[in-house]
Amino acid sequence: MPGFTTHTGSMVVLPQDHVDTDRIIPARFLSRVNKSGYGELLFADVRGESFPLDQEDARGASVLVVGTNFGCGSSREHAVWAIQQAGFVCVIGRISDESPGFSDIFRGNAANCGMLLIELESGDHSTLVAVGSGAEVTIDLPAQSVNVNGHSLKFLINEATKMALIEGLDLIGTTLRYQEEIAAYEKASSAYVPPMMGAN
Repeated sequence: MPGFTTHTGSMVVLPQDHVDTDRIIPARFLSRVNKSGYGELLFADVRGESFPLDQEDARGASVLVVGTNFGCGSSREHAVWAIQQAGFVCVIGRISDESPGFSDIFRGNAANCGMLLIELESGDHSTLVAVGSGAEVTIDLPAQSVNVNGHSLKFLINEATKMALIEGLDLIGTTLRYQEEIAAYEKASSAYVPPMMGAN
């Protein structure tokens, strides 16, 4: 995966809370046999002239600004794939007194697929939303800031997730960083490992 340090692009605001994964990518599309072609299916059941992503100022947007508890509902990596394949590199949610910006399962799937999730406190989120769809925003992951219209909005992020995103590592890539240590452990281990079937 490509690493993420900074990104500048336009944003689109989807001012809705508790958007579940079935709205992001309807369940009937989950039986597809490959990981491509999901971008055109993003929010398939709610698209139309009045939908924020179908407005003229959303054209070419790469930052999606949502409400609170985005990605709730059932677990499906397809929701992350659909967002990424529609051209978005980052989703920015709002922390409320009742819920986080994103559901835990969606947060984990996003990290595993290399998509940056940012949570802003309500005041900073309101500042971002007020600028509106079509505005240019710069995200600086090392500095943990969202910069828009003269405002620098700070966010927190898990340090392990941050470094994996910067280095472009998925779960396998993160594990392979310790390949030499793993090999040394296996070489020194006296634990019995049954032979594989069919091995000589």
